[in-house]
Amino acid sequence: MRRRNFIRNGITAGGALLAPVSLLAGESNSGKETGNTFKLNYAFHDGMFKNLAGKDFGDQIRFGYDQGFRSIEDNGMMDRSPEEQEKIGNLLTKLNMSMGVFVHGFDHWPVSTSLCSGNKEWRDKFLKFTKDAIDTSKRCTGKLITVVPGNYDRSIPVGYQTTHVLEALKPAAEILEPHQIVMVLEPLSDTPDLFLRHSSQAYAICKSVNSPSCKILFDIYHMQRNEGDLIPGIDRAYEEIAYYQIGDNPGRNEPGTGEVNYKNIFKHLYYKGYKGMLGMEHGMAGKEKQGELDLIKAYREADNF
Repeated sequence: MRRRNFIRNGITAGGALLAPVSLLAGESNSGKETGNTFKLNYAFHDGMFKNLAGKDFGDQIRFGYDQGFRSIEDNGMMDRSPEEQEKIGNLLTKLNMSMGVFVHGFDHWPVSTSLCSGNKEWRDKFLKFTKDAIDTSKRCTGKLITVVPGNYDRSIPVGYQTTHVLEALKPAAEILEPHQIVMVLEPLSDTPDLFLRHSSQAYAICKSVNSPSCKILFDIYHMQRNEGDLIPGIDRAYEEIAYYQIGDNPGRNEPGTGEVNYKNIFKHLYYKGYKGMLGMEHGMAGKEKQGELDLIKAYREADNF
């Protein structure tokens, strides 16, 4: 697919996945609401409102909609049955909500050396699951797939490992481009053994792949732990970032529970014109129903700029 056509159809750099008009930041949707929509498009996950809405994810989605949220994310979407994926996708469509990231299913935590090793078996497995992700995407309406290349292989110089990763990502991007699906590379802080840990590294890889289907997932929690300097870091990589995730540090809970000034970060993204989603990939500082109410309040506060 020609790059200009891909972009015209909704995928652009620096906030790549454009939501439907009614989902853009600050705009409300039809239907009964107990909470106004937010300036930015925050995506909650399964279990986040289980005490207030019940254990059923569909009920949580409806509850989240009533609170003003307009997106979800679901790391384990590829592990759900096709019927469940479709059910979630149909509900999102009915509510005019968006689907954020789901995780590429070629490997599960803890990751192995996988793509960094250059092992053909791993690369073939990765490409197979990339094709499978297209069907998942169609069922759940999601267009963003989280990719973690794997662990650093200490038996191979880093330059060769980078080349091995690129050799896997380039054909994967070619598979995804016609479907306007984006794999987002996520630098992580969980362990020093991980190959991909910094936004600059992810930026260089995305520039080398040179495809609108290969961008960065900038997880603010992980980048605070690994490199800090968050707003300048966002600006440096902005044209290659397609998705953000949220989590305060320490604790990896909702905004306002740690050291990150999320109000300033959200304000910065808003005035840069970011129209994509921000995944709420974190826990909850409080407990049960009150904790969930406090979480919603925290987002109201951080979004109030």
